[in-house]
Amino acid sequence: MRRKGILAIVVIVLAAGLQLYQPERKNPPSNPAASFEAVARPAPELADVLRRACYDCHSNETKWPWYSRVSPVSWLIARDVQRGRAHLNFSEWNRLSPQAAQQKLVEACEEVRAGQMPLALYRWFHPEARLAATEVDRICAASKAP
Repeated sequence: MRRKGILAIVVIVLAAGLQLYQPERKNPPSNPAASFEAVARPAPELADVLRRACYDCHSNETKWPWYSRVSPVSWLIARDVQRGRAHLNFSEWNRLSPQAAQQKLVEACEEVRAGQMPLALYRWFHPEARLAATEVDRICAASKAP
C-alpha cells in the first residue's frame, strides 16, 4: 500500500513538472490579402470545407483548444500544427507560384481521398472536420481547375 502511495506522488510530481514546459502556441500575423480565399477565389462551399477541416493545422488561424495547454498533449498538437503549416499554409497562399499552388491542391486531394487528412486523431476530437464524399470531391475538383 505504501509503494502505491509513493508511486502516485511520483506520478503527480512528474505530471506537474511536465506542465512547466509548454510549446509556443501562437498564430503568426495573417494578411487576408495573402490567403487562399483572396488569391485563389474558391467557391464559398470549398472555402467553408477547407476552413472547417483544414485551417486549424494548415493556416495561421489555429484555434487552440483547452487541451493544447496540457503536457504532453500540448507538444503533440504544437508539432502537428508546425508541420502542417510548413507543408501547406492557406494563410500564405500568395507565396506559391500558380504551379506550386496547383500541386498543393493535387496533394490535398490525394490525401483526403486516401483518408490521411484530416488526421484521424484530429477527426476524433473534431467531428466537424470529417469530410463527406461530396466535400472530398469538391477539394479534388479544385485540384483539377486550370
